[in-house]
Amino acid sequence: MKKAPALQAFALFYLLFLYGPILLLPIFAFNDSKVVAFPLQGLTLAWFREMLADQNLRQAAWNSLIIALSVASLSTVLGVFAARASVRYRFPGKAPIMGMIMLPLVLPEMIVAMALLVVLLSVGIPLSLFTVIAGQVLICTPFAVAILTSAFQSLDRSLEEAAMDLGETQVSTFRLIVLPLVMPGIMSSFLICFTISFDEYIIAQFLGSGEPILSVYIFAQFKFPGKVPAMLALGTCLVLFSIILLGVAEYFRRRGIARVGGTNSGGIL
Repeated sequence: MKKAPALQAFALFYLLFLYGPILLLPIFAFNDSKVVAFPLQGLTLAWFREMLADQNLRQAAWNSLIIALSVASLSTVLGVFAARASVRYRFPGKAPIMGMIMLPLVLPEMIVAMALLVVLLSVGIPLSLFTVIAGQVLICTPFAVAILTSAFQSLDRSLEEAAMDLGETQVSTFRLIVLPLVMPGIMSSFLICFTISFDEYIIAQFLGSGEPILSVYIFAQFKFPGKVPAMLALGTCLVLFSIILLGVAEYFRRRGIARVGGTNSGGIL
């Protein structure tokens, strides 16, 4: 196989452009200076201690955790129903319905947030954490459907048919046969939706009620130069947390493919 130096150089430049800023987070998070600039002044853990001592930050993180868990659970449940219906059944209007479900993947999130805000205000629903959860479920459900559709498509239908031939109902077959086989896909969907929700900013900004939410809180803190190092420390923790979640999600995805005897044609990571 011939080497392509230009392509290799482009790939290297692309990786540096993509991950270079992320690599700078831990560097300045441990830098003993409030000024984010080179040369470095020394090592310190002061910014991590300041981050942990911030009461508003802890409240924002707690609210974001509640939102992310709720969104991941609801999106995954809806994704199971939609993916199962898409793979297993035929019904009128199937293609348009599935297209509408997946539409938030291609719509600008700003447009979705503005439309939801107008609808909520017009019907008199007050903004709260619940409205943030509802908006993020709309954004995350297509990701859950995409992941779970792949999991359901990998199933061997003969297993369901055999269970029903032995006297099981459709409900018991789904509970005893299908659900355990797609559980790695369900876990992968849950973790991906959790990560998307936890990091999401636009919906949280538009539909929030003023209660602190982590992504909005972080953006607001960058207006104050003295708060930036602590936010970099927080960013370092969030990057590590996201990498762990994505790694676990990929593990469950691969485990699910191996369980149903499929091939690993692509991945999250």
